[in-house]
Amino acid sequence: MDADLLSYTLNFVTGQGGAYSTEKIVALKTSLEILKQNYKFQRVLLWGKILALKTIYYIAQGRGQDELADRKYLYSFDCMNWFLLPPVTDSMIQQVAAVARGPFTGKPSFVYRARTHRGDGNKAAGLVATEEMRLAVTVQQIDEEVSVVPRGAFIKTGDLVQLNRSFGGLSKAEGKSLDNYMHFREPKSVKEEDVQKRGDWSPSFDFLDVLSDDVPKGSWSLQWESDDKVYILSSLLWLGLTFYHVPTTPHHGYIYFGNGQKNVNLPHMI
Repeated sequence: MDADLLSYTLNFVTGQGGAYSTEKIVALKTSLEILKQNYKFQRVLLWGKILALKTIYYIAQGRGQDELADRKYLYSFDCMNWFLLPPVTDSMIQQVAAVARGPFTGKPSFVYRARTHRGDGNKAAGLVATEEMRLAVTVQQIDEEVSVVPRGAFIKTGDLVQLNRSFGGLSKAEGKSLDNYMHFREPKSVKEEDVQKRGDWSPSFDFLDVLSDDVPKGSWSLQWESDDKVYILSSLLWLGLTFYHVPTTPHHGYIYFGNGQKNVNLPHMI
């Protein structure tokens, strides 16, 4: 959620665990503005928070000129002092997947180790991962799998992805279809012949994967509230990821409030 609009946008997700006191919002806006200046970000967003055993990791996202490619993440315990998360590598993903289990402890330096028994031939033996590594991998994985934008909110010019300043929002009818919501990540399965079936298809807008193609089907809950004044999307894969869009306006955003653990049982629940 855009740091400049927190007072307005957090109201839409209060019922999803997004309640913040007025004092906390003021502190967040001030510190995120400082982050923007110090790191020379084009925009700063409140990404959300991950609940640990005895504390909370607040997560911010900074974006550069390319909104899709130029992204960095930072974490904080008090919404004032922020620490840059390390870039995620393939080896880091493998380490975290092999050894990190259970809830987050709240200690970035905590070391996860593989549980091994003599003679069990565990391939993860010797692998370790810090909680900071796990936090970085988890945040990226959530963004990769369930970050959402409405169709047309971003425009691609050449290789550059930027905010579409002329985006006026989805209509109330469009807002009720998953076809009009997209994953904000590098596309994986966009098929030009499929998207061209749209009467209003545009290569500048239709360069992302649509949520209606997600597998398994039923991994999203789409609701409209307050007489269609706002649309709410909730992920059932990453419980706690909530997206909102106010139809016929450019206002939209997503935020995560959860324990940072994927709902791996989803295919059996649908």
